[in-house]
Amino acid sequence: MIAPDEALARLIALAGPVDVETLPLIEAAGRWTAEPVTALRTQPARDLSAMDGYAIRYADVPGPWQVVGESAAGSPYSGTVGAHEATRIFTGAALPRGTDSVVIQEDVTRDGDALTLGGDGPEHQGAHVRRAGSDFAAGQILIEAGERLTPARIGLAAIGGHATLPVRRRLRVAIISAGDELVPPGTDAGLDRLPASNGIMLAAMLGALPVEIVDFGIIADDRAALADVFTQARDCDIIVTTGGASVGDHDLVQPALVDAGAAIDFWKIAMRPGKPLMAGRLGTAVALGLPGNPVSAYVTATLFLKPLIAHLSGARDAAPPTLAATLGTDMPAVAIRTDYVRAIWIGGAISPLGGDSGMLVPLAAATALIVRPAGSPPARAGDTVTIIALA
Repeated sequence: MIAPDEALARLIALAGPVDVETLPLIEAAGRWTAEPVTALRTQPARDLSAMDGYAIRYADVPGPWQVVGESAAGSPYSGTVGAHEATRIFTGAALPRGTDSVVIQEDVTRDGDALTLGGDGPEHQGAHVRRAGSDFAAGQILIEAGERLTPARIGLAAIGGHATLPVRRRLRVAIISAGDELVPPGTDAGLDRLPASNGIMLAAMLGALPVEIVDFGIIADDRAALADVFTQARDCDIIVTTGGASVGDHDLVQPALVDAGAAIDFWKIAMRPGKPLMAGRLGTAVALGLPGNPVSAYVTATLFLKPLIAHLSGARDAAPPTLAATLGTDMPAVAIRTDYVRAIWIGGAISPLGGDSGMLVPLAAATALIVRPAGSPPARAGDTVTIIALA
């Protein structure tokens, strides 16, 4: 068995990021940037008012002033403001030439065009002014290569002057559910068969990622049938299977992959749940065999499938992010495999959920996985533990 960290490193070493395409911003959302995004303009381009009020010279405080015009967002005052003159100004409007500060409207009294100070006035020169370039300057890197384009980053790229961005193309992910015991969801499974949950669960997990799902459905425990499906799927970027990855007489995924021409890189991980994980290459595709147990499939997809997608999509750091959390209840020592324990937040602390690795109710309730490295001593309530948040 190999350690989970080694397994992830070897998995992402199997293939590099896919090709680049340039897309309109809205279509690029959720992708990873293929190159740094640089500002094409300065923001703000001019000094702007941060409040509704009057643009003045700070040297003229405490007034009085004569109002000579108005400056609104997109319609700046075109003249130059002289001594003891002011312009009405609105939030987001450009400061007129000759002014350097804004007195807020609550601090002044206006009678016609005569303006007098009725409150404290601006505290300093430049009060209530957003200086040109205070957000960013032209030529500045706004988003590094390999960053995911979140809604906020899409907005940043837009205000930075971009209409399109270079990103990695969408991946094609084949999902194959192996097992004689499986029937389609909604079909009567009787007492001896099982509704197939893994394929639809994985598709749902990947729904927010830039992938095209190619669902090959349920394939019986037949070596030739599995090999044929793998051959059909070899033009995808990732082939992910669930079930049949162990060593029983009916676990035929590994030999069928080899029959189809795959090279297996590793198999069996020192982790719980999820030990019978397998990875290799089939043509240009990365083949990832997940366990058939739904909880194990979910955990290994979180730890390996989603990071693989991020890596192939150009992410700078594909590993699932971890957080520190306070443990809410005691936990036992860990033996030779890293434990990934389903957990839930209770009163500001993270607490493990009960149930064995075959139970989906605790998985559905879980908001995080507690990571307990191999060989960890017992943990006590109040200790700091590492967690991986679950979407």
